[in-house]
Amino acid sequence: MSTSTAYEKARADGRAALVGYLPAGFPDVQGGIDGLLALVDAGCDVIEIGLPYSDPVMDGPTIQAAAQQALERGVRTADVLRTVEAVAATGTPTLVMTYWNPIEKYGVERFAQDLANAGGAGLITPDITPDYAPEWIAAADAHDLDKVFLVSPSSTDERIAMTTAASRGFVYATGVMGVTGTTQTTAAGVGPLIARTKATTQLPVGVGVGVSTGAQAAELAALADGVIVGTALVRCLLDHPDDRAAGLRALTTLTEELAGGVRRA
Repeated sequence: MSTSTAYEKARADGRAALVGYLPAGFPDVQGGIDGLLALVDAGCDVIEIGLPYSDPVMDGPTIQAAAQQALERGVRTADVLRTVEAVAATGTPTLVMTYWNPIEKYGVERFAQDLANAGGAGLITPDITPDYAPEWIAAADAHDLDKVFLVSPSSTDERIAMTTAASRGFVYATGVMGVTGTTQTTAAGVGPLIARTKATTQLPVGVGVGVSTGAQAAELAALADGVIVGTALVRCLLDHPDDRAAGLRALTTLTEELAGGVRRA
């Protein structure tokens, strides 16, 4: 199922969609699945599953720490796909967010086939732009997968138009330059990027700007079609390394707060 379906349902309800992210394999494979299922149960409309990578140049320290733990425990791409299958079985659109190198190593066509077989909705590819992704675009189209590319405040209008034209599912607008989770911007600060992106496409626009509270989610939901949260959710599990039940409770509590936020915008 395309992520656009979840966005359309949220829009019909008069609200933004909540998109939640956790890396696969953290704190281990089953623990990661449990965390992601908690996000679904607590109100996430779309799930992003991170594929842990050894050179995460765009990830902030929180997500880096979680991904490193997953790698140290031996997580593999097969484990990521198993995680996708478990989450997608809930009926929630489930994307993989990944750097490009692991997909090239796995094989682009092979990954697209295996992701589709696992019930995945598609890929978010933060470090590759459409003009450098013809093989992925062809494989995604062949397997009916979403292609979620990123736009940022530094993107020219021409680049935004090129990016949205190649996207499917939604467009990911990143509110700040630099690594994730280290700098927050306001909804007003990202407003111009949302407007410039919407001027080029009918696709939903989801935005990640370091949201960590329901109030921030509500503010952003007034402008964007989707509110994307990663670092704050990962921190819930990082903060409880010796008590998984407590970590899951913290994760559920925060997700419920964020879900309430997108509903009161």
